[in-house]
Amino acid sequence: MRKRWIEAGLIFLTALLVVIAYVGSAIAMAWAHNRSLPQTYGAITIACLVAYLVGARLIEWRPVTEFSPSPALPEIVAGLLAGIALFATVIAVLWIAGAYQPQGWGSFNGIGLAFLFWFAVGAQEEIQFRGLVYRFCERIFGTWGAIVLSGLLFSLAHGFDPGATATALSSVALAGLLLGAAFALTRRLWLPIGIHAGWNFAEGSLFGTAVSGNTVGGSLVTAKLTGPEILTGGRFGPEASIVTVIVLVLATAFLVWRVARLRHAEPPIWRAGKSEPAVVGA
Repeated sequence: MRKRWIEAGLIFLTALLVVIAYVGSAIAMAWAHNRSLPQTYGAITIACLVAYLVGARLIEWRPVTEFSPSPALPEIVAGLLAGIALFATVIAVLWIAGAYQPQGWGSFNGIGLAFLFWFAVGAQEEIQFRGLVYRFCERIFGTWGAIVLSGLLFSLAHGFDPGATATALSSVALAGLLLGAAFALTRRLWLPIGIHAGWNFAEGSLFGTAVSGNTVGGSLVTAKLTGPEILTGGRFGPEASIVTVIVLVLATAFLVWRVARLRHAEPPIWRAGKSEPAVVGA
């Protein structure tokens, strides 16, 4: 039990280092001239990643297995495809219901840069919420507690986004549960980063809808959403749609079932001495 508390404390110190890197890089980019949004997010993400790796090695004194290079490509690709497929399912249902109405083709210009932007956003948030918040919570509350708590905090962090509603925050919380379960399944950040980036890329740059209330650049398809807010998500975008909630419930339930079936869950700190299962990658 004492070891787990020490580990939680060291993770907290790593988190402080990442926060310093985040703030410092954000200030530096604010002073820079002719910076673009992808450049800003890219620089901040790199700073957070370096701080995270330094903290894991020099503060926590452990190998950074969550960034193991060998499974990186297949897990990132699998995550990207899963994220795109999940959001495409939402759009398909909204299209059938008449809520999503394509207006025509947009432009391929900037799609590659948009992908890099969304990948940077996904990597940055996964470092924060799964690499730090999740791992800290898991040392104390176990895997199931970490999935729930990191998901709730992930939702609260989006509470000030434009158009945030109770349905929107419920959907984001479910997305946090899904990403936490993806991390618990593999014990690596590649899969949740891929899912996160693929979802946002599909939402904002492929299907042309708002991402958490924000619109960034053009998209491959131009479209409009019409109908009741419970379907369209209103200003927040399709993430606040009841369709998204249902899709995320089903996807999260599947990953949670996989985590439980493969016995990848750690017990909370008060049960650590009674049954500590071996936790390995999927």
